[in-house]
This record gives sequence, structure tokens and C-alpha cells, in this order.
Amino acid sequence: MRARARYRPTPAGSDPFTDLLFNVLLGFILLFFVAILFLSPAEQTGKIDIEAQYVITVTWADGSPDDIDTWIEDPSGNVTWFRNRSTGLVHLDRDDRGMLNDTLEVDGRAVVNPLNQEVAAIRGQLAGEYTVNVHYYESETGQPVEVAVKVSRINPVYTVAYYGTTTLAQKGEEATAVRFSIAADGAVRGVNRLPKSLVP
Repeated sequence: MRARARYRPTPAGSDPFTDLLFNVLLGFILLFFVAILFLSPAEQTGKIDIEAQYVITVTWADGSPDDIDTWIEDPSGNVTWFRNRSTGLVHLDRDDRGMLNDTLEVDGRAVVNPLNQEVAAIRGQLAGEYTVNVHYYESETGQPVEVAVKVSRINPVYTVAYYGTTTLAQKGEEATAVRFSIAADGAVRGVNRLPKSLVP
């Protein structure tokens, strides 16, 4: 009489069906991680990255042919203006000359940009006092010009530190629009309008 063979369990990992399931699971995990790597975040529309800590904008009436210039002195005594557009951390990004060079050709048509605005950026946090002057450089109308000046802090959140207007009565007139200090923590303090001439 033949002896009955004793049952021996299959060693772990040697079952073909278990191996197949394990490999399929590994494949799904790998595909999942690959899909995560190729997923792109949703586009953020309307977001503009400005490489500046503070922005100074000087505007006057749209369509005006008169030329207003911006002069900025930093705490080290450096003066930024249209012939010295970058000094220290202050940069004059846009020099507007009234309506001069404001006509563009688009698809064979002349398009006029009526906006009169000069923009300066402070690309850092150098502590100390800044002086912003406006200068009535050229007059086509012979009329007084009301100039609006805004100082904005960009980082960590956008805040308007100062907004005010200054009237320049005639060609050649210079006025201090605002003086302000940047503290060690980046806060804008000591805002005033004490006159200080920058135009030689």
C-alpha cells in the first residue's frame, strides 16, 4: 500500500498568481507617481510678478502733451532721473514724455496711448529717507499740471503707503511730492512733504 504524500505549503512568493497580482500593483503605483510628476498646477491668471519691494508711480492727465519728470533721491544721496535711470536700488522703469512717442502702429493703424505715467522701482530695502520730486520739464499747453504720486509697498503684500497730488504751475517748476523713510523692518514711516530741491 502506497503511503499518502504529505502536504507541503508552497513557499512564499512562488505562487504565480500572487506574483502576477504583486507586479500589477507595482505597475499601478509607478504609473500613479509618473502621473503626479507630469501634472501641472492650474494657471494663475492676472498675477504679475514685480521684481521690486516698492513702486513709485507719477501720473498726470491722460492725453496731456506736457512732460513731467520724476526725480528720486535715495538714503545714500544717489539721484535717479531720466538721464540717470538706474542708481543704487532705485530704477526709473518708465520715462513718459507726454504725448511724444505715444503713437503705435498696430495692424496698419495708428493707435494712441493716452496714459501719462512714470514708474520707478526700489528693488530692495535700504533703510533711510527717500525724496520724490516732480519737475515740469516741458509745456505744450502753458497750463498748470496736477500730478498724482503714489508709493506702494509690494512685498509681503501690496499696500499703498502714500498717495497725494501736487500742482505744478508752470514750465521749469520743481516740487517735492513726498519724502518718506523705509525702516529696518521694511515699513514706510515719516511721510512728509518738506521741500528739497534735486534738479540742478
